[in-house]
Amino acid sequence: MDRTWNNCRNDFPLLQEKVNDEPLVYLDNAATTQKPRSVIQASTDFYEHFNANIYRGVHTLSQRATAAYEAVRREAAEFIGAKSSAEIVFTKGTTDSLNMVAFGWALHRLGPGDEIAVSPAEHHSNLVPWQQVAKLTGAHLVYLPLADDGQLDLGLARVLIDDRTKLVALAQVTNVLGTIVPIKEVAKIAHQHGAKIVVDGAQAAGHLPVDVQDLDADFYAFSGHKMLAQTGVGVLYGKYDLLEQLTPFEFGGEMIDSVGLDEATFKEPPLKFEAGTQNISGVLSLGAAINYLLAIGQEEIARREQELTQDLLKQLTGLSGVTVYGPKIGTPRGPIVSFNLDGVHPHDLATALDLQGIAIRAGHHCAQPLLAWLGCSATARASLALYNNEEDLAALVKGVENAKEFFAHGLGKIE
Repeated sequence: MDRTWNNCRNDFPLLQEKVNDEPLVYLDNAATTQKPRSVIQASTDFYEHFNANIYRGVHTLSQRATAAYEAVRREAAEFIGAKSSAEIVFTKGTTDSLNMVAFGWALHRLGPGDEIAVSPAEHHSNLVPWQQVAKLTGAHLVYLPLADDGQLDLGLARVLIDDRTKLVALAQVTNVLGTIVPIKEVAKIAHQHGAKIVVDGAQAAGHLPVDVQDLDADFYAFSGHKMLAQTGVGVLYGKYDLLEQLTPFEFGGEMIDSVGLDEATFKEPPLKFEAGTQNISGVLSLGAAINYLLAIGQEEIARREQELTQDLLKQLTGLSGVTVYGPKIGTPRGPIVSFNLDGVHPHDLATALDLQGIAIRAGHHCAQPLLAWLGCSATARASLALYNNEEDLAALVKGVENAKEFFAHGLGKIE
């Protein structure tokens, strides 16, 4: 393995841990990534050296905290290619961001006869809010079909997205199959009909280069904890004119311009949507994560993760009794591979792998409509990050073989 990736792996303290007396093989990155020392240190430095609330004080610590917080807003804007840092709203994560668009924008603009286009492959966070908006407004959900390999059928999308469509909501990378959705092409179709497009970037940011202007996304949401930062922090990007239209649904301190006894006015975006004390240490950890990723290079990370993903696909596909889902080998996908072992429930497989120190995810992955489309109730899911390596892949394949032998014969222990 290249020296650069060895050095990268050494930056993550938790990867040195043992689980069940075995070296940890961490392959649950689609759920949350591990954190490099620089990210951990960013939070520690805040609490040790300038812990104070932002905006509200003229004293030195508050000024330092505010400056650091706003610096991350600029870094986040640059990271995804936004025109301005004013288009960056800090949130609790992707779910929070998508709900903000659903109930702050769509709820006030959709009505009976309008349509919201989604796909069956969406994470519940990019489906349930639109279901609720549809119920409240009388709008209808339209499902854009998937091809046999789980990729979006772009030809049928061109037919189904029409003048009744007011909003299209899609993941850039799906969280079960890892399919890469042609957001730029879908955005063009949506805009031809006057619709807006909302992009769930939870599995894309940190793995693929993201340029919201090139994609022409109207809204783009992502989470810090899936791209090396801590939990509880995320970003909602919105074109500024759309953020101006967005109605806040949280009210309180700091987002206020003026308050009287009977009414209040609000600040301009993005502060308009950041009510109350924010997750300051989380935002600073996001800045550190962005800097870490940029130091390596987004193109390099994408290339490395694609190589590992294709390698894993080949190895798992070569195992008898293993069914691998999603795009075929050779088709670019996000670093996610979902699979099943014949005769073994994914939860049992995940438990057997855990006994060998291997962490994967098993279940419906908050994507039950997609699992129904696949014809199964659950899958095992291995998901990669920049610090994974060939040894991790070999451990997983060996672990699956061990589990297969154990469940077939029930003799001895899982080694």
